[in-house]
Amino acid sequence: MSLSELPPDLPAPVDDGAADHLIGCQLPAVVLTATGGEQVALAELEGLWVLYVYPMTGRPDEPLPDGWDRIPGARGCTPQACAFRDHHAELQALNAGVYGISTQSVADQYEAKMRLHLPFELLSDTGLLLGRSLQLPTFVITGRVLYRRLTLIADKGRVVKTFYPVFPPDENADQVIHWLRCHTVNAATVRDGRT
Repeated sequence: MSLSELPPDLPAPVDDGAADHLIGCQLPAVVLTATGGEQVALAELEGLWVLYVYPMTGRPDEPLPDGWDRIPGARGCTPQACAFRDHHAELQALNAGVYGISTQSVADQYEAKMRLHLPFELLSDTGLLLGRSLQLPTFVITGRVLYRRLTLIADKGRVVKTFYPVFPPDENADQVIHWLRCHTVNAATVRDGRT
């Protein structure tokens, strides 16, 4: 099956409460390397940012780990990335930047960015610096610690919304855009004194 397709019988992840503490958290003083080579200091991000955290993007020249499709929430990184790619203009219109974050190497992420034609950068967190700072949920497969899929919306460096668990992953960009539109409308209403 293509990496861009989702099997019809994927097990859905359940909300185990592992992201409940994130609302209101400040982005930590963590610096991650982007696929373009620049260093991104998360604590210094200004404005509105969508940070989608994912386990790993598969490569067409390498098999997925044994049992990957049976791990709830593991499969779907490529469809999720492609959805954020396809909705990138809408996110820009909402003044939201996008970063994808995983524990994969910059080289693996660069391969995915080029192959999938992503208009945004992927950030490499091989040392799980963000995960340790924010106590992000993880799982282990074939001896590797990977992030569970979740999406954070940060405004002025503070987490204002989380999506966890994310399922199905190819609908996450739509969910984020819907929330941002409602959030923007509500903020404008309050500013203008309307109810």
